[in-house]
Parts: sequence; structure tokens; C-alpha cells
Amino acid sequence: MKSAKLGNNTFPAEVTNISCNGIWMLIDEQEMFLSFEYFPWFQEASIKKILHVEMPSANHLYWPELDIDLDINSVLYPENYPLVSQMKNEQ
Repeated sequence: MKSAKLGNNTFPAEVTNISCNGIWMLIDEQEMFLSFEYFPWFQEASIKKILHVEMPSANHLYWPELDIDLDINSVLYPENYPLVSQMKNEQ
């Protein structure tokens, strides 16, 4: 039995794993990690909302249900983007 021919990659940005430390993504065939240390907005978000990621342009990631926009460079080089959310810890 032969497998069907693969189609075009219709999802250039895909969440592949969520761990206690952050989110693993595949973006245009490149694996990237979004640490909760640098991207705290995702830490309390539901899996469903994290999985719903869009890529409206080549360097732009958008999570519509979380209202989060990220430039790809901030994912690749988070140390160059020192401003992070000062979210209050609601425990």
C-alpha cells in the first residue's frame, strides 16, 4: 500500500508540544521553544487557546483567543527583547 502524496504545508506555524517549561513549535520546518520565563502570557492559558496559532505574515505569530502577537525574532532571540509582562501571580 502506498501513502498518498503529501500536500503543501498549510500550517506554517504549529504547536507540537506543551511542557511545564514552555511551548515547542514548528515554524516553517524550524523547531522553536517559547519558554514561559520569556513568554509568561501562555503559562496559565488553556491548551486549546495555545494550539490556535495563526501566522498572518512571514515573521508574525498571532494567538487570536489570547490576543498575543509575537515577532518570530522575539522567539528566536528572546534575550534581545528584555521587556516581558509583569503579570501578577494570582494564587
